[in-house]
Amino acid sequence: MPLVALLAAAIWFVARPTWAGPFEVAGAALLAAYGLTPAARLVALGWGVLDAPEPRKSHRVPTPKLGGTAVVAAFVLVTGRRVLLDVELLAIVVCALILMAAGALDDTRGLPAWLRLALQTACAAGVIGAGVRLHVLPDSAGAAGAAGDLALTLLWIIGITNAYNFIDGIDGLAAALGGMIALLLAVVAADAGQTSLVVACAALAGALLGFLPHNLRPGRAASIFLGDSGSGSVGFLLATLAVQVDWAEGDPLVALTAPVLIFSVLIYDMLQTTVSRLATGRVRSFREWIDYTGRDHIHHRLSVVLGGPRRALALILTLALGLGLSALGLRRGSNGEAVIFLVHGTLILLVVEILLGAARRVRGRTAGDQAP
Repeated sequence: MPLVALLAAAIWFVARPTWAGPFEVAGAALLAAYGLTPAARLVALGWGVLDAPEPRKSHRVPTPKLGGTAVVAAFVLVTGRRVLLDVELLAIVVCALILMAAGALDDTRGLPAWLRLALQTACAAGVIGAGVRLHVLPDSAGAAGAAGDLALTLLWIIGITNAYNFIDGIDGLAAALGGMIALLLAVVAADAGQTSLVVACAALAGALLGFLPHNLRPGRAASIFLGDSGSGSVGFLLATLAVQVDWAEGDPLVALTAPVLIFSVLIYDMLQTTVSRLATGRVRSFREWIDYTGRDHIHHRLSVVLGGPRRALALILTLALGLGLSALGLRRGSNGEAVIFLVHGTLILLVVEILLGAARRVRGRTAGDQAP
């Protein structure tokens, strides 16, 4: 089947019209990623690029990495000439390829966390220099507002890139969540009339969904992981494409709230783990924060509470979809509605956190009662 999919994608590349629509592009990206992933798996096996089981990880057998190379390759192939005609999109793709290559090197040989962060910062600065930046502060703020927008853009890109990397902890989660976010971005871009951006978001969604059958298999473990080659580059693509979307011109609060809602699960997971690790003393410095790994992410905790990673996956995707759909309805809303939606999303995630904390305490008491 992957070979057939790859052949179909190749035929589309040869016969496609000059400007294919988003549905065509998404379908071609899906076929390309589905067909390219087994090749990435063979390369990973041949080079010994395997993710070994550890107590903090959920898989039990060594699993090939480098799946992200297939996803990014499919995305780049189907966007094709559109990239060359759009300076901002070209900068995004070039920087994503740099992060993919660095991630592949990290998967193969290992890179220090500080170097990965430095590369992310340089790539974020590169796309900002090409014109990719948020516009959420009012023009009346002058130079201070422009500087604030630049700082917010840098923080957003680096934060979302790492948050997406953190969420890649159980089979299917990163690919499914990333595909959902890309689809939501495509819908908003279509409503704003941003044709090129719609196609780019559709291509990324298709590529991630094409990878998903290899990463989320019924009754079996994943045959390949995204790896750092995928989690870093795909997170960067999602973050920068979101910056490109025209969320709500002239309405800063709505323009800030809508993307926050779409990415809320990623943001919540990063904030929750950071606060928890600082509060418990597991992390005492910035270097320890970027180096720390653990099983305290939302997918780990929900897997324990719900009795398995597949149930955790279903709940996380449901939360993300519900909050993301709120963002779609907010695009033409007012500042007051933006505040209500933001509070609403925060309360939903707060309820989840309270329930997880209560379940953890109950398990602790039960374990104490059963101890000899």
